Amino acid sequence: MSSSSSTETGQSSAVALEEPPTDQAVITTRAVAEREAFPTQKPRTTAGLTVLIPAYNEAKFIADTIRSIREQTLQPDEIIVIDDRSSDGTGDIARSMGVRVLRPESNSGSKAGALNFGLKSVVTPYTLAIDADTSLAPDAIERLMKAANTGDLEQDDHIAGACGYVIPRHVNTIWERGRYIEYLFAFTIYKPIQDYYERPLIASGCFSVYRTDVLRRLGGWPHRTLAEDMDLTWNCYDAGYRIRFVPEAVCYPIEPHNFDFLRKQLRRWSRGFYQCVRVHWKTVLKTPYLRLIVAVGLWDSTVATLAFFVLLPLLCVLISPLFLLGYFIDLPAVLVPVMIKAHQRGEKLKALSSIPAFYVMRVVNGVFVLSAFWHEIIMRNRLKTFEKGH
Repeated sequence: MSSSSSTETGQSSAVALEEPPTDQAVITTRAVAEREAFPTQKPRTTAGLTVLIPAYNEAKFIADTIRSIREQTLQPDEIIVIDDRSSDGTGDIARSMGVRVLRPESNSGSKAGALNFGLKSVVTPYTLAIDADTSLAPDAIERLMKAANTGDLEQDDHIAGACGYVIPRHVNTIWERGRYIEYLFAFTIYKPIQDYYERPLIASGCFSVYRTDVLRRLGGWPHRTLAEDMDLTWNCYDAGYRIRFVPEAVCYPIEPHNFDFLRKQLRRWSRGFYQCVRVHWKTVLKTPYLRLIVAVGLWDSTVATLAFFVLLPLLCVLISPLFLLGYFIDLPAVLVPVMIKAHQRGEKLKALSSIPAFYVMRVVNGVFVLSAFWHEIIMRNRLKTFEKGH
């Protein structure tokens, strides 16, 4: 979902065109009506779960997203699309598929704003947020509701939510291939380590589930940063909750296929990260594991990036071209876990042919991270406009 407005959600003037349900009985009645309208879909298994899909001009993808939810082994009680004043018929497509569509009187200004608008209509114990361009593996919701090694979400009050494994839906262009390797590496190496400490750096906004009461207690998705998913994750830690990573729960978002889309995404992600550091620095300092991974992230995004762009080129020019090998010294560390995961997925050729794109993506990431550090930390020039890039 993208937006150019900076209007914050929760204003009294923003009302849904459809009144929110008052209790579970209303949702049950609606579920029966949906089954009658779609007789071919599988019998509903109640999960105590509402799916929120924030959408702004997502007509190209919204049907696939809804369809993948309807085909789940564990069905939600309700699917709500927040049509954030789209101009391309997104809401009409969603409504034609039998889901509930809410439309604020004005654009909410951000993904967080749309999600919070939808949250007011949720009456189930659990709320799942999924991007309008993200499809799910058939058992993704069922697996996500199992919070990894500690059992069901329902059995542990200290777990605020859970996030899943992310794989790009399309792997064709250089940017999609670079992101594909990034995800294979990060979700195979970093995320499991973070889950061991029950402190993932971020519960990915494209596919995560939360306890509804915790969401409301924390004020919903924060709109003070451009990284509402990371901001919410750290809010959970500050309140004493834990987040689990469930690698078996797989989702497939649309990733940038061209540089314009990538530019907007990386600008938002990198600036959002530093905004979260500024907002949560006290939480980061008092949480040992979070402090460590943020410190490593800051080191990697500043000192290591400067070494990559400045130190190694100088050494190559002033001392020896052999220092070019420094750009590939970590190749085995990346290649081994990536190829192991690719083998498990039956995608060895796809992964091997995408490795060069990963290094191109690393260079581009470095440029945006350094730019974000300069603007957000040094110049304190906060980026406020949310752009997705579709």
